[in-house]
Amino acid sequence: MNPQFHLSLPCRHIEATRRFFMEIIGASVGRQSNLWCDINLFSHQITYTKCGTFSFDYPNYSFEKTILPSFHFGVVLPAAQWQDLHYRLEREAFLHTPATEFLTGRVGAHRSFFVKDPNGYLIEFKSFDKAEEVFVA
Repeated sequence: MNPQFHLSLPCRHIEATRRFFMEIIGASVGRQSNLWCDINLFSHQITYTKCGTFSFDYPNYSFEKTILPSFHFGVVLPAAQWQDLHYRLEREAFLHTPATEFLTGRVGAHRSFFVKDPNGYLIEFKSFDKAEEVFVA
């Protein structure tokens, strides 16, 4: 089994969260109840637990003259899978930010876009030009 990441997050709306990930992102739902659900996000487990109203403030930061949210999580995808997801979400108007290319022609070159889930979390989808450069400085 390949290593998998697990993240647990507070959730305002369990049913809206399920629908978003299944219908918009194309993810599957694993174990669930009326108070929580496990999302299979490209083989990584995100558990959303209903907790009612919550709030969080987060600053942004600048990377290559692009303002990005400092509070987010995401997935690195192979180029074809990233392109398919980006095309579908762009067509359905679910992008929070347009696709942006970073470090073009340099080590770590990649493209990225963000979507916002029903709870307000920003999810980044990245694809590197060279998969082996994901952690290269």
